[in-house]
Amino acid sequence: MIYFVLLRQIFAPMIDVQKITKSYGSLQVLKGIDLHIEKSEIVSILGASGAGKTTLLQIVGTLLKPDSGKVIIDGIDTFSLGEKKLSEFRNSHIGFVFQFHQLLPEFTALENVCIPAFIGGKSKKETRARALELLESLNVRERSEHKPSELSGGEKQRVAIARALINNPSVVLADEPSGNLDSQNARDLYKIIFDLRENFKQTFVIVTHNEEHARLTDRMFTISDGEIH
Repeated sequence: MIYFVLLRQIFAPMIDVQKITKSYGSLQVLKGIDLHIEKSEIVSILGASGAGKTTLLQIVGTLLKPDSGKVIIDGIDTFSLGEKKLSEFRNSHIGFVFQFHQLLPEFTALENVCIPAFIGGKSKKETRARALELLESLNVRERSEHKPSELSGGEKQRVAIARALINNPSVVLADEPSGNLDSQNARDLYKIIFDLRENFKQTFVIVTHNEEHARLTDRMFTISDGEIH
């Protein structure tokens, strides 16, 4: 019995979404979504505005509860956790990258990167060293003491990626990460994501409406009318 449990753990997907539904009033946004993503995969979810892709990403990221169904990440049934345990799980296992960066304007790039680690109770010295290492790997270390208003769009997105990685999450969720970038910066961003996968082995889920960008990933899913195709 223990042998088969271990086998299931070894071969289980990193993200296992089972029969997820979500409605807002009479509008059913997600209609029984099943999605299985392996460890270290980079996948995209392609869909038009209003298709439900951001809602799905928020549920996978445990920011939003589904009406029914399960989200299992790295073997953990996330919505079976209490609020405190779920918050701790989210902070340590999931990194987020948003289209509009969501950097806090009053803090420097370095301080923005450090915030999730400080929330997780990590030491200032350890966190600062890790943050600078990430900024270096993303070629923006020289901008570490600059505030978001002093950074270009591409630099802000690199800082946001560093922030997503600061706690060494197993999963990184990106909502339209290239949507606010020009074509060159968008291509650079996807190269960065693939380089990060090689270096840190994270699983990336990228929501986008851009089919060209979606086709760069290992697998592409399409969401329409609340269903995955």
